[in-house]
Amino acid sequence: MKSDHAIRIALIALSISTFDSGAGLPIERSVSPSGQFVIYGGDAEWRGAVSALAERTKANLLALLRRRDQWTTAVVINLQPRVPNLPEIPATSLRFGQTGSGLKLQLDFTISREMKPALMEHEILRVILLEMIYRNQTGIPSGANYVEPPEWLIEGLLALTPDRPRESLIDALASSEQIPPLGGFLRQRLELVDPIDRSFYTAYSLALVQVLTERENGDVRLGCYIDRLALASSDPLVELEVAFPELAGNDLEKIWKSKIASLKSPQRIDLLTFSQTDEKLDELLQTKFRSADGNEKTLSLEDLCQKRSNPTQRVGLKKLADELILLAACANPALRSIVQDYQQLVAQLALGKNHAVETKLGTFKTLRARLSARMSETDDYLNWFEATQLQTESGLFDNPVSTSASASRPRRKDAFSAYLDAMEAQF
Repeated sequence: MKSDHAIRIALIALSISTFDSGAGLPIERSVSPSGQFVIYGGDAEWRGAVSALAERTKANLLALLRRRDQWTTAVVINLQPRVPNLPEIPATSLRFGQTGSGLKLQLDFTISREMKPALMEHEILRVILLEMIYRNQTGIPSGANYVEPPEWLIEGLLALTPDRPRESLIDALASSEQIPPLGGFLRQRLELVDPIDRSFYTAYSLALVQVLTERENGDVRLGCYIDRLALASSDPLVELEVAFPELAGNDLEKIWKSKIASLKSPQRIDLLTFSQTDEKLDELLQTKFRSADGNEKTLSLEDLCQKRSNPTQRVGLKKLADELILLAACANPALRSIVQDYQQLVAQLALGKNHAVETKLGTFKTLRARLSARMSETDDYLNWFEATQLQTESGLFDNPVSTSASASRPRRKDAFSAYLDAMEAQF
């Protein structure tokens, strides 16, 4: 009996020592730059890609809502490999609940070659919105039912992100004949939507989010709508009308259908040339802002990087950011990404953040100069090639005055003109 007891004690001690030695091993994880996303599992490349995707998704959302990054609950992202003998494990899984220390937000990704970045971005935006919804709701008891952000909001926000292709959504709207009632659309569940109709759902979501953000202070009020979702009623249409009272009644339905009709037949936008885009960008970047003391002295964009902007200057920065968004829509593809980078920096200044903005502006200026020099060299080479290497005439250097125009012009009757006409007829 004593020997059995001694063996049992030894096994317990061995298990404890094994557990402690395992617990002492370093756990591979990565923390995103903002500190909100803690990524476990996978290799360093996977964790870095997920971190970049999460930060970019959050930055796009904050820029649209004109908000600062004020997160309070960290998000744990767990990367786990696919197990061949367990094919039923879902690609994504969200764990959301109340613990003794507060909210718990965990997102599990089963990583494989079949994992789609769009699905990861969708789930990351969902968990970011969840954190916003329950950021100030600290009195919710454990086990209570939680309200998730509506699918139309997630789909619409993703479709509205900069540089997101929307041609397929426009084609889907063009092929649709009937527009569903707004109330019925808001009650649709995305998981029950047929995969063929998924593009229709996303297109309708894009139209609705555009309708809301195009209102006066619509971006701010959309953020307030998100904040109140934890206490929302069961009628999603009523909640929208509370946040946007000017759209109450049939107005919201009419405006939504009008927006869909306008998306069906978009106006053709001619892209600017490289030089036109560069000139317009220079003009916008030379915008002047009034100084903080209210005198006649004006400040440039570089000046605002070195000091905190006042409310008047932030309004001007927000207007400049909107103009840069419009320029990016018709910018030359070679400069479009740079215009978007400038827009994000200006939006950052509009939020009162000037950290590292001056350095980035200098980097963008150098990049633009190098790109302009390369484009000039390309033009020179093309001109040389056309002038010396082409086997056939391009017609670009022909006389712009057409023969029909010269033939219709009345001939002069003076002696010298008559002599030239006679020589032309002979030769």
